[in-house]
Amino acid sequence: MTAALLPAVEIVSGPNPTHAVIWMHGLGADGHDFEPVVDELDLDRLPPTRFVFPHAPERAVTINGGYVMRAWYDILTADFSGRREDAAGVIESAAQIEALIERENARGIPDSRIVLAGFSQGGAIALHAGLRHPRRLAGILALSTYLPLADTLAAEASPANRDVPIFMAHGNADPVIPQDFSRRSADLLSAAGYPLAWHSYRMEHSLCMEELRDIEPWLAGVLVA
Repeated sequence: MTAALLPAVEIVSGPNPTHAVIWMHGLGADGHDFEPVVDELDLDRLPPTRFVFPHAPERAVTINGGYVMRAWYDILTADFSGRREDAAGVIESAAQIEALIERENARGIPDSRIVLAGFSQGGAIALHAGLRHPRRLAGILALSTYLPLADTLAAEASPANRDVPIFMAHGNADPVIPQDFSRRSADLLSAAGYPLAWHSYRMEHSLCMEELRDIEPWLAGVLVA
């Protein structure tokens, strides 16, 4: 059964888009959060592309005292060295991203022309969903994030995406998700044979212009390819 479609902000870089980027926001934000990124990219380097910025469902978040906010899954503990994970929430959100991919398919854009992207929690969902997606994607863009449910990846990884290009980036002063934790996720994926590009920037839990300048050619490369 296909999950219900999430509401989303959509921006097209040109008429009749032939490619798509589905970009997930972080905890407590919404689909408008990364909308300004489109204006910062050199769209002339990209084919006509539809940027889709979905709004995560609202749910109670344990580490925020049970406060209800937009979140892709619950965060049960801030201890990343021995955390418990909301597996059901991750799996539910991944299914909702699958539904957005299917909508792009229905609008004429094949999986091979779709990039899954995300920041923080959204990046975790991009990695989880993208590496398990049954058909080859164009790429996975994972910013200031980590690999969730890492222990199940080997059994659940899709052969179709064993060579999907991955761009991971992190701030070296990130107080929310330690860069070392993110780097361990990147090393795990590299050791498993995924073609992963790792980038570190002088920033906290955010996005910087240097990072965008590196994302731009990577995104153009995987979409044009």
